[in-house]
Amino acid sequence: MIGYLWWSMAKQNTSRPVFRAEGVTRVYRTGAVEVWALRGVDLTLAEGEMVVLLGASGSGKSTLLNILGGLDLPTGGRVFFREQELTHASDRDLTAFRRDHVGFVFQHYNLVPSLTARENVALVTEIAQNPMTPEEALDRVGLGPRMDHFPSELSGGEQQRVAIARAIAKRPDVLLCDEPTGALDSKTGIQVLEALNEVNRDLGTATVLITHNAAIRRIAHRVVILADGKVTNDEVNRERALPREISW
Repeated sequence: MIGYLWWSMAKQNTSRPVFRAEGVTRVYRTGAVEVWALRGVDLTLAEGEMVVLLGASGSGKSTLLNILGGLDLPTGGRVFFREQELTHASDRDLTAFRRDHVGFVFQHYNLVPSLTARENVALVTEIAQNPMTPEEALDRVGLGPRMDHFPSELSGGEQQRVAIARAIAKRPDVLLCDEPTGALDSKTGIQVLEALNEVNRDLGTATVLITHNAAIRRIAHRVVILADGKVTNDEVNRERALPREISW
């Protein structure tokens, strides 16, 4: 654990910012009704960092993730990816940003049922600029022997790992994960967290992980807590746990 603690802190202290969110607000309007999903959020994500976002439903976690990933634009404030400002980017520029720099993992696997694991990953590798092979991506998440199986022949945890392989195959700078273990039991969820942890460690992919599960915070470099659209706490984990050391 001492070695893991030293590696965690040393890596964080020498990394450069990947994302900066400055005073970000997001307001949804339906007629005369305004819903404030985010209220002046400041957040920095560094290279190679794993950040867990915690908060109740409606706290703004998914809205923030969607803005960072270029799926949505803020109502106010500014968002930067490295030195590129995304705040007022065009649809075309956001599409290119997502394609070239961001991998997404969601609670629902969104695999094409008629395609094998290898073919599902190839959907990304065929359009990426400098991808891994589908075989390499699946090997990284421990699914080399299962790459020619269809989703219906895979467990829930295996399907989620295919989704992770598909997300990392483009070699993204950032991996954004929205409740990736939400539909899984504890044992299977830990396998998925191990895959995410290894990608973060071995590839240096900056990773943001949304969860309702407070136990998962122990694997992060940093934990950011949101409530009512605001960051209420942002703390560094001085001692990180391995996924196999947590339970819920």
